[in-house]
Amino acid sequence: MHRHTLAAVLALFFIPAAPAWAEGEPPVSETVTFVVSTGFWEEPLDDAAAEGAGTAKPETAETAQPAAMRRGYYKLVAVRQPDGTAQIHLQQIEATAAGPKIASSTVLEEFSAMKPYVTDIRPENSSGITAQPGLFATVYLKTDPKAAEPESWTVLIDDLGEIKVERATN
Repeated sequence: MHRHTLAAVLALFFIPAAPAWAEGEPPVSETVTFVVSTGFWEEPLDDAAAEGAGTAKPETAETAQPAAMRRGYYKLVAVRQPDGTAQIHLQQIEATAAGPKIASSTVLEEFSAMKPYVTDIRPENSSGITAQPGLFATVYLKTDPKAAEPESWTVLIDDLGEIKVERATN
């Protein structure tokens, strides 16, 4: 009897634990092939949100406070499509007290039109530190999967939020 109990306990010990997401969806889709978080953005809150529900008081030199800001970072995400090509999504992630929140998300149509096979996405630098708002990243892709070398394309967002997608000039 003790032998069977010991065998059962040992069997339970060696059964691998189920992943935390086994009961639901995986936390990240298997179609995501590359993700890069880089750069940063910030914008003032609109006046109504910054003031809250109260009545606005006239601002003087003594009552002036720094403007409340929304802040966050950018993400570029390559998502594999059924035909093997990729869509590139640009997201603005807002840093909130409750944690990161998607502020905006869009597909970069400049890439979609090329039907690219993405081989890599890299930030301007890997330190995570940038002095100016914006984003600079390089997307390496092939428009022909049999091509020997990938092309490099840059995604640039300037401090005013203007997005440029262009072939890299080395």
